Amino acid sequence: MKRIWPFLVPGVILSCAGLVWTLQGFNVLRGSVMSGSSMWATIGPIVLLVGLVLVAIAIARRSRGAQ
Repeated sequence: MKRIWPFLVPGVILSCAGLVWTLQGFNVLRGSVMSGSSMWATIGPIVLLVGLVLVAIAIARRSRGAQ
């Protein structure tokens, strides 16, 4: 089985961080200097997308390794 951890762990961390940053950027999560900032409303979805791509790579590698 191919190693999926180098893709899965950073992917999950980046996805979580990107989601939080997106919500803060759109002022859904308040109480931070990032709340309501258009910069974080832009950076957040990009980081979230990168994280989801890494998770997808990990899932694809696991599926190919099981065959």
